[in-house]
Amino acid sequence: MNRKDLIVLAADKNIEYALKGLFTRPQALDIRPIEADIFIHPQHDPGCTQHGVSFLSNFSKNYHYGLIMFDYEGSGREHRQQPGELQATLNRGFASSAWGNRARAIVLSPELEAWVWSGSPHVDDVAGWKNRRPSLKQWLTEQGWLQNGEVKLNRPKEAFQAALREARIQRSSSLYQQIAQKVSLRRCADSSFQEFQNILRDWFPRDSQQ
Repeated sequence: MNRKDLIVLAADKNIEYALKGLFTRPQALDIRPIEADIFIHPQHDPGCTQHGVSFLSNFSKNYHYGLIMFDYEGSGREHRQQPGELQATLNRGFASSAWGNRARAIVLSPELEAWVWSGSPHVDDVAGWKNRRPSLKQWLTEQGWLQNGEVKLNRPKEAFQAALREARIQRSSSLYQQIAQKVSLRRCADSSFQEFQNILRDWFPRDSQQ
């Protein structure tokens, strides 16, 4: 049986579309081109947390590698486990399943939008803030979403939604795909993104055969 490269179980369409955008840029990810199928769990973040390992276990013979990706915020484990502990629990589940070391979990802490705020001017463009005054960064600071001297926002999802409302841009999962297709990936300092990229580099090195 010919296995496909990668299956991803995502919590929602925002993650799905962000990944679709990223997978069109293998060179930027420093990987070879891959064929990936993305599924969305109907129970979203809690579903990925509780049933993700068993869901993907049904596909271990059809794909070389598997990923679960969901937001820590809304997972239902916020008061029981830290993000790293939750991720380690799921990875142990994979290790004892048919996947072994071929599947991993990525827990986005606190949520996917931590990847969005990369400092790229493309974020301003997609969010409707091109040539606006004040600038998006200044507006975020004035509104209290971003503290002076800090790079990361404490509530990235709410900040992104507020910025879209202010610019009268309709919320859409396609915005995440547009950002993922354009921003410089080197600007994203989020630890979960860096781990995601390192996993892909390990699984799909640029000089390997397809």
